[in-house]
Amino acid sequence: MKAVAFQRYGGPDVLRVHELPDRHADPGEVRIRVRAAAVSPADSLIRTGAAVALLQGPPPHIPGLDAAGVVDEMGPGTRTRLAVGDHVIALVNPTRPAGGAYAEHVVLPAAFVVKAPRGTDHAHASTLPLNGLTARRALDLLDLAPGQVLAVTGAAGGVGGFAVQLAKAQGLTVVADASAADEPLVSALGADAVVRRGREVAERIREVVPGGADGLLDAAAIGGALPGALRDGGAMAVVRGPAEPEAGAARDGRGITFHSVYVHTYDGRHDILDRLARQAEEGTLTLRVARTYPMEQADQAHRALEGGGIRGRLVLDF
Repeated sequence: MKAVAFQRYGGPDVLRVHELPDRHADPGEVRIRVRAAAVSPADSLIRTGAAVALLQGPPPHIPGLDAAGVVDEMGPGTRTRLAVGDHVIALVNPTRPAGGAYAEHVVLPAAFVVKAPRGTDHAHASTLPLNGLTARRALDLLDLAPGQVLAVTGAAGGVGGFAVQLAKAQGLTVVADASAADEPLVSALGADAVVRRGREVAERIREVVPGGADGLLDAAAIGGALPGALRDGGAMAVVRGPAEPEAGAARDGRGITFHSVYVHTYDGRHDILDRLARQAEEGTLTLRVARTYPMEQADQAHRALEGGGIRGRLVLDF
């Protein structure tokens, strides 16, 4: 099979198309003929060696966390509602020995794979697993009740955009940040109020919610003074890091609880990923593709991502 992989850490130019041994599904597994793999900042971290401590097995290493394609093989005795020919999506952990989603074939436990949203092409379907599960995990950690207020930074991005839509679907009031150019997008996603992004975003959130938000998702990894946007006893979730430690309380006497969001906590959570797919199917979640590239141009996709300013996902076609 062909796969986009790298033999050494470095810039986008280290990505090459490799011919690797084909894979087959063992009992309990399904094989996906990958047709699209979305590109994420995590892929760049893996490529540059920032996640070297997590990688298992020798090179070449295959990046990619989002896969969309067609089931083309079932392992002996695999019990699943999936069937050969089904259009599916999956979250792939690229640190495993078999690597990630930038490959013609990906083999996973059946619980990792769900049917793609009906009516979506492979490129759009591939944008859901990583960002959708990350947003869902963050909201689950914050555990807000209908009617409470959620603040979201990075709301024009993939995780932030899904978080706005998921929060509205569960009855929350959402205050989100955006640049002037992105304000119409974030409003269209459903935010009740949009404030200008930047260093004073916490103060701007307080202007809208004088008592402070009940929860805050820092999808932009701003940190700093952001807890100032929260009420005493509120909670903040940050999208970062290779692990998800136990929640910790602030030491300034305000009782704010901090959560680090680690998406692979939801590996194999078929129920959660399937629900996200159905919400995309129903129109609750908006799947956004900025541009597609053939797999041979993976280096160009990585350069475009690192250049910033992308709205929607960059996707590799396989």
